[in-house]
Amino acid sequence: MRQIEVGPLPEGALDAAAAVMALHLEAARAILAEEATTALAFLLPPAAHDHRDWRLALARDLAREAAPKRVNVVAGSPGEAREATLRFLADAPGVTGQYLSCDD
Repeated sequence: MRQIEVGPLPEGALDAAAAVMALHLEAARAILAEEATTALAFLLPPAAHDHRDWRLALARDLAREAAPKRVNVVAGSPGEAREATLRFLADAPGVTGQYLSCDD
């Protein structure tokens, strides 16, 4: 499973969504266009509850666009919880279009 790790984002939900779309969407599409890629995980930093909608939309819409390849968005700080989530996703071929928030 390929990964795109996104660093710090603006605090506001609209600004954060705009930053991810402007800086990472084309890279994600390029990765998904590679024949060997079967799954992609966006790794985002933790954020307030008002970021949930755009993150879920990113996961769902990009997963629909990339089908049958899988796309999921994982939010959380580096640590065991995030690593466990990524291990789960790597072994879950039916899971796509999900926004998973985890933290240690």
